[in-house]
Amino acid sequence: MARIPDAFIDELLARTDVVEVVGARVPLKRQGKEYSACCPFHDERSPSFTVSPTKQFYHCFGCGAHGTALSFLMNYDKLEFLDAVEELARRNGMEVPRETQQRNQNSDSRELYAALDAASRFFEKQLAGSDKAKAYLDQRGVDQNIRQQFSIGYAPDGYSALKDALGTDERRHKLLDRAGLYSKNDRGHVYDKFRDRVMFPIHDRRGRVIAFGGRVLDKDDGPKYLNSPETALFHKGRELYGLWQVRQANQKITRLIVVEGYMDVVSLFQFGVPQAVATLGTATTPEHAELLFRNAPDVYFCFDGDAAGQRAAWRALESVLPRMKDGRQGFFLFLPDGEDPDSIVRKEGVAGFDARLQQAMPLSEFFFNEIGKDIRLGTLDGKARLAERAKPLLAQIPDGAFADLMRLRLGELTGMGDPSRNRPAAPPPRISRKPQNPANKPSLVRSAIVRLLHHPALALSLQPPFAFAGLRLPGMELLLELLDIVQQRPDITTGALLEHFADRQEWDALHRLAMQEIPGDIENWRDELLDAIQQMERQLLQQRLEELQEKGRATGLDDADKYELRMLLQARASHR
Repeated sequence: MARIPDAFIDELLARTDVVEVVGARVPLKRQGKEYSACCPFHDERSPSFTVSPTKQFYHCFGCGAHGTALSFLMNYDKLEFLDAVEELARRNGMEVPRETQQRNQNSDSRELYAALDAASRFFEKQLAGSDKAKAYLDQRGVDQNIRQQFSIGYAPDGYSALKDALGTDERRHKLLDRAGLYSKNDRGHVYDKFRDRVMFPIHDRRGRVIAFGGRVLDKDDGPKYLNSPETALFHKGRELYGLWQVRQANQKITRLIVVEGYMDVVSLFQFGVPQAVATLGTATTPEHAELLFRNAPDVYFCFDGDAAGQRAAWRALESVLPRMKDGRQGFFLFLPDGEDPDSIVRKEGVAGFDARLQQAMPLSEFFFNEIGKDIRLGTLDGKARLAERAKPLLAQIPDGAFADLMRLRLGELTGMGDPSRNRPAAPPPRISRKPQNPANKPSLVRSAIVRLLHHPALALSLQPPFAFAGLRLPGMELLLELLDIVQQRPDITTGALLEHFADRQEWDALHRLAMQEIPGDIENWRDELLDAIQQMERQLLQQRLEELQEKGRATGLDDADKYELRMLLQARASHR
C-alpha cells in the first residue's frame, strides 16, 4: 500500500462527507442522527447498514463491514488504496502530495503505460485491416461490440511491424523492449514478440494496458497462446484477465467465474455471462484468491475434468482456504472431456451454463473428496490419516462459522466429533479470597477509549505529559496513541481517527467500540473521561507504592527511595 502522509489523509477525510459518498451509490434513509440502508456488501431484507454523519464512518450490524469514505470506495467501487485517495482528492479539489505520486507512478512508469497503450491501439488498427483475423473472430462468434469492449487486436505477420510503426527513436525502442513487446535471438537481433496473432490486451484495475496475450490463428503455428513476460508493470500472479471489463459491466458483482483462457472469458461475455475472469497462464495464486474475494463473495473455479484440471483445482483450493472468511463461498465446476466454457456456452447457452454453475461442487465437498481419495474410511487407520491430512489445512481457515463447520464435518467423517467434547472437564476455578486489585481491571482504559472514539475532541481536555502514562494496564499504549493523534489533529473526526489503524489488528476492535451506545451527552462523557483519568492516576500512585515496598523487602531502600515513599503515602492519604 502506498504511504501517504497521515496529515493528508486526515485532511482529506475532514473535507469528505461519508454520507455523500455512500449516498451516491446506495439509497440512504434518515433515521434519527444516522442514515440506514440495506447493506451493499451482503444480501439482506431489513436494513442493518448505518452511516454516521457525526462519526464519519459506516457500519453493518449484519456482516460487520465498516470503515470510512476511503474504505467504502475500496470495497464498493473496488478501488486500490491510492486510487481511492485520488478519487476523494479530486472530489475535494485537493492534490495528492507530489512526493507520493513520484514514488508510486514516476515519469518512467507513465511512459511505459503510454507505450503499451500505443501498442494496443496499433493492434486494434491492424485488426480492422486484416481479413484473416476478422474471419477468425467471426468464426468464433465474437461480435464487434465485444471486440471493442476487450480492445481485441491483431499483430501482423513479419518480424518488425510493431517495431517499424512505434519504435521511431532509441528511447521508444527501449520502452517497447521493457514493456515485453520485443524478443531477441542468439545473435542479438531484436524483433516483434507477437506475430500473426489475435491480441488480447491485459488491463490493470484502473483500466490501463499492462501486457498482452496473443493467440495463433492456425493451431499448428507455435504455442497456442503467448503471454507478455513479467515486467515492472505486469506480474501475472497478481492480475486477472477480464476483471476490468467485469467491473465495468456489473454495478454489483455477486460472483466471479475463473476460467483458463482469454477466449473463454470473451465467449462468456458474448453469451451473457459478464462475470468471467482468467488467470494468465499460471495456477491460482494467493494474490489471485485475495483479489477474487475482494471483488465478489462467490467464486466459481471452472476446470477440465481430467487429472490436470483436478490438480489445478486443488492448487486453487490451497490458495483460497486461508481467505475463506464467513460470507465467502468457493465452488468447483468440472467440465466434460473435450469441453471448455467457450464450447459449453455455445452449445447450451447462458441458461445451460448457469445450470451447470448451480450444480457446481462446494469447496467443502471438494476438499474432503480430495483428501480422502486413497483412504479407507471404514478403518481406524484411515480415519486417523484423514484427520492428519485435514487438520493443518483446516487450521489455515480464518476463525468463524465456516471454520467451525469444516472441523465439525471432519469429526463426522472420522467419528471423533468435537475434540473439545472428549476432553476431561476442567476443574472448577479457584476462588481467591484476596480482594481483587482494581489496578488489574482494564475497564478504565476501555471506558476512556470508548469516549474518545465517540468524541475525539474530548482528548483536548487533557494536557500532556499524561501523569498516568506509566500505569501498566492492558490497552494503555493504545489510549496514549489515540490521545497523541488528537492532540496533533484537534479537529479529527471519529472516522479519520479510525483510519490511522486501518492496517493494524486494532482496527476491528476500535470500530466495535465506536459503535457502542453510551448514555449521556458530550459533557457527561467529558466528566466520565476525567474521572477515569483521575482513577488511573491514583492507581499509578498505588502501583509505584507497591514497587517501592517490594524493593524494600528484597534489597532495601536508599534515601531517595525512602523520601519518594513518604511523599507517595502522603499523596495517597490526601486522595482519600
